[in-house]
Amino acid sequence: MIYGIILISLISITIGVSLGELTSAYPHAGGQFWWSLKLAPPKHKRFAAYMCGSFAYAGAIFTSASTTLSVASELVAMYQLTHEDFTPKRWQVFVTYLILHFFLMQFNCYGRLLPLIASSSLYISLISFIVITITVLACSGGHFNSASFVFSHFYNETGWSSGGIAFIVSLINPAWSFSCLDCATHMAFEVEKPEKIIPTAILGTIAIGFITSFCYVISLFFTIRDLQSVINSDGGFPVLVIYYQALNNSKAGAIVLGCLILFTSLGCVIASHTWQSRLCWSFSRDRGLPFSDLWSKVNSRMGVPLNAHLMSCAW
Repeated sequence: MIYGIILISLISITIGVSLGELTSAYPHAGGQFWWSLKLAPPKHKRFAAYMCGSFAYAGAIFTSASTTLSVASELVAMYQLTHEDFTPKRWQVFVTYLILHFFLMQFNCYGRLLPLIASSSLYISLISFIVITITVLACSGGHFNSASFVFSHFYNETGWSSGGIAFIVSLINPAWSFSCLDCATHMAFEVEKPEKIIPTAILGTIAIGFITSFCYVISLFFTIRDLQSVINSDGGFPVLVIYYQALNNSKAGAIVLGCLILFTSLGCVIASHTWQSRLCWSFSRDRGLPFSDLWSKVNSRMGVPLNAHLMSCAW
């Protein structure tokens, strides 16, 4: 986790610089598929743009589904922590997912709410980082793990016999912290001076993400009391177990810290919905999807591409 964050952040910088350069030169809500159309050889540019747009839109759909599922798992895990006789089942997580998805999709139906939600999510995320980091360290009572446990011990619980393969597989966790860097590029038609604002947003995301996640993970690893119980957690939200241990088995305290993560996650889901709807809308404007005329419309009263949003959420 610790060295994976360093590695992925360095990779993300190269991606972010490339995205920022392309956005500065060709600010467009289509992002990657528009750049492919502009930069690929004339013979292949239409096919390249179509494939790039299709994969980008599919990726946005899967990302929105994945983030919503993670929030549903958080809610079920928090309920499990306060009800010791409760054993979560997959259908319960799925039902929670459906209810949550229907609730969160409402926020992207009204354009005026989005700037407030975006700025609030940023501040909630930063406040959560500060509060959780200080709390878990302060409540540990001086019972910290050794530096060697945090920085040099390697625990392979993946099932792979090779430590190298296990490390590569585990990079999915820190990679998720720096994923979706292209989100801002698809807001090119909705911000002033996108050629400057969007590259700043992308690289700022990487900088904030690295500083907060690196410090956060180190503080958690210093305060873990029982690693096996964290690994064997069946609630789908193992960090809640770490909070519970760090706060001297305080369920109320763990729930409060879990709620800070929950509120941050809700902002991520709403942002993912914005991302997928704008990508669908811009792709349809260039007739990249079936029935493009329907998905490329903007609801003047709501101020959003409502049809593209609803179709994306249905997927």
